[in-house]
Amino acid sequence: MTQNRIEIIREDYDRIADEYTRRMFHELDGKPFDREQLTRFAASVQGGGAICDLGCGPGHVARFLRDAGTDVFGLDLSPKMIAQAQRLSPEIKFHEGNMLALDLVDNTLAGIAAFYAIVNIPAESLPLAFAEMHRVLQPGGLLLLAFHIGEEVIRPEELWGNRISMEFYHLQPDKILCLLTKSGFAIEDVIERDPYAPDVEFQSRRAYVFARKPSTTA
Repeated sequence: MTQNRIEIIREDYDRIADEYTRRMFHELDGKPFDREQLTRFAASVQGGGAICDLGCGPGHVARFLRDAGTDVFGLDLSPKMIAQAQRLSPEIKFHEGNMLALDLVDNTLAGIAAFYAIVNIPAESLPLAFAEMHRVLQPGGLLLLAFHIGEEVIRPEELWGNRISMEFYHLQPDKILCLLTKSGFAIEDVIERDPYAPDVEFQSRRAYVFARKPSTTA
């Protein structure tokens, strides 16, 4: 993934940050299945150390995980998204960062929640993203990865009245599982669901993968 494409993604999310926050900050209120997966994740990592809401956007997932008792921080490519997240949840720390080159120490995180964090990452860059996630997780650390199911690459010219140039990727679970396994993860569970109503979310099937970095003592 070229630096130019990374800059395009950053600039596009900066451009839509205000409207994204207005529309999405309370989205979990209408998604009981998503809340269930996040609650399961939180219970699995609670007390193990810091966890990262990767691609945190305005911080609504981080806030849910904080309320569930985790030691969470958020990370996002877009500084304007980070500003929104920090404004809405000042008790949580949010940082600007790139998931393809995480500024985090090896083997430090108890968990990573990557809720649609890879939606703008092309297939050829996913191995690097997963390798970085694996690197920063503790042995035994848990990844919760959510993504849209499919083969499509969506290239909208605008979103909510703002011109954008980034691409949105739908992915096949079997391919994601293969890449995660090659990156060193052990797959614990894969769950799929149909979309909620059109007024709740974009109409795509969703996948949730629980994958663990094996313990060195295993």
